[in-house]
Amino acid sequence: MSMLKQQYELVRYTRENLFSFCEQLAAEDYTREVDGFGWASIRTLHAHVADCYQSWLAHFGLKKKREKLNPEKISDVADMRKQFLKMDQLVLEFLNYYQADYLQKISGTVPWQEEQEQLSALWLFTHTVTHEFHHKGQIVSMARQFGYIPVDTDLLTPSDMEKYV
Repeated sequence: MSMLKQQYELVRYTRENLFSFCEQLAAEDYTREVDGFGWASIRTLHAHVADCYQSWLAHFGLKKKREKLNPEKISDVADMRKQFLKMDQLVLEFLNYYQADYLQKISGTVPWQEEQEQLSALWLFTHTVTHEFHHKGQIVSMARQFGYIPVDTDLLTPSDMEKYV
């Protein structure tokens, strides 16, 4: 298994840890909007993260049609998990496609600029993963504002991962 696939497995365990925590939230807190956060609620942040995988890996990297995720159609954490199973398949497809050369440049447009951008497969993968971790921190902050004590959402140790195997 490639190093990037192994790295993504670690990301998946950390995501599962966050999803398990989010399942402990009251349903209304998962969808409750929070002032001061650009993405409104924990649910919309999760949807935004999934949409980032779609945008960068599927649309930009694989030149596939982007399936924009509508957070309003996701009722709870279990539904969001289903969306991320699709992202897992997308990431593996992307990594398999570029496994011969992760430094290969891919040309495409990005919404905030007119000229085409050239980005490597490694850059696209790294961006989507670090983007997820950034928003994971915001999700934890939102939960704290609601009075919850979140689990440690840093990268899990092998012994921590055993409960999800």
